[in-house]
Amino acid sequence: MLKLDWTKRFSLNGRFFKSLSFRIMVFFFLIGTIPAMILSCVFLSAYTKQSLTRLANDVNNQCQILASQLGSANYLDDPSNETITGELTQLATLYDGRLLIVDRNFQIMVDTYALEEGRTMLAEEVIKCFKGESTSHYVSGRFIEMTVPIMSSSEEKNIIGVILASASTDSLNARRDSLRNLMEIWLVAGSLCVLVLAVLLSTWLVRPLRYMNKFIGDLVEGTLDGDLDIHDCTETENISDTFNSLLAKLRLMEESRQEFVSNVSHELKTPLASMKVLADSLLMQEGAPVELYQEFMQDIAEEIDRENTIISDLLTLVKTDRKVTGLNVAVTDVNGFLEQILKRLRPIAEQANVEMVFESNRSVSAEIDTTRLSLAFSNLVENAIKYNGENGWVRVSLDADHKFFYVKVSDSGIGIPQESLDYIFERFYRVDKSHSREIGGTGLGLAITKSAVVAHRGAIRVQSEVNQGTTFIVRIPLRYIT
Repeated sequence: MLKLDWTKRFSLNGRFFKSLSFRIMVFFFLIGTIPAMILSCVFLSAYTKQSLTRLANDVNNQCQILASQLGSANYLDDPSNETITGELTQLATLYDGRLLIVDRNFQIMVDTYALEEGRTMLAEEVIKCFKGESTSHYVSGRFIEMTVPIMSSSEEKNIIGVILASASTDSLNARRDSLRNLMEIWLVAGSLCVLVLAVLLSTWLVRPLRYMNKFIGDLVEGTLDGDLDIHDCTETENISDTFNSLLAKLRLMEESRQEFVSNVSHELKTPLASMKVLADSLLMQEGAPVELYQEFMQDIAEEIDRENTIISDLLTLVKTDRKVTGLNVAVTDVNGFLEQILKRLRPIAEQANVEMVFESNRSVSAEIDTTRLSLAFSNLVENAIKYNGENGWVRVSLDADHKFFYVKVSDSGIGIPQESLDYIFERFYRVDKSHSREIGGTGLGLAITKSAVVAHRGAIRVQSEVNQGTTFIVRIPLRYIT
């Protein structure tokens, strides 16, 4: 079971290695180990360089003292001084190296290894030293080598010989290797500590996301109850607040959807039930007069119209949802376009005893889809008539500037509560549900209107007070922006 859980967590489709937790863990691990490795390499290199420099300085100082003694004792003319010979051997032994003394004829007078005495030494470093160039040291294999001039004891201070010294770096390399091994052990131990810390830190940082994922998963499988509550940091708190706002809107949408389904079901059944009752009544009355048939058929026709209105709104909403639906844009006289809409709705206003006025401040032409905008403006004006009072008024005004034209639809109706203004353009939402049902509202008109306006790259806003009327302001670009 443990192996299966491990496999599911780390190997299934490589999801763990794609996770944010793994990336955070790798990031912190690299941040913690790479600088340590670089510092270790730099420190080891500096230590090696410093050790070589110290060894070279020590050997050079000893050789300088020895060269002074050789010059003072005229050792090159009389190499029988056993004291100096002993110092030569002692110095070579001290640094586990080798000393060669070369005279002005480039002949090797002394070799602490006793291998090349009497031979000629024409090494480049020896020649440079005889020419008076500065003393230098260099590393050759496992040895550090240098040349030191031997000066005569006379006042002229001529170079009468050269000490060619070499010192072993084996002990230095051994200490360096020992230090490297120690540092590697510390690096491994430190890397393990950093890895554990990175795992704990990544788990802690990703915990709010895991909680959020679990919460959303519970929402998907269950209901929209409860709120997301994450306050680990400012960002997660902001996400929680934003998500809870979205969740509140989803709950409202769900309530509106359920209510809409219930209302539409009722309203679709009501005309059918009325037609059924009227038809049954006619069938039950044999030899009914023509006037009764005409009255019942007129009632049936009205119920059919009511049913058709509901179905048309639903179909219109479906069409506006299709992203492939394009606009049939053409240059249109907006003044005449609005007058035609108002002419069509004027009988409804007269029947409701509502005065309707059109005000045009200038002649306006714009690139619009007359079918879509006709539906939008018809919904606004028709709502202004339906939700108005007796002897009320509806004013439609048109204005424009160099970029947009503006249509304002104002009424003296019942108004909209402030708490409902943010939701009136949402589908299925109705402010006064009982009154809407009485006049046949489905809660889709303003959603369809906003969809048409937005499709034209326009905007719509509303101002309203309860029992003081409502004003809708629509702004549409004069030139359609693709």
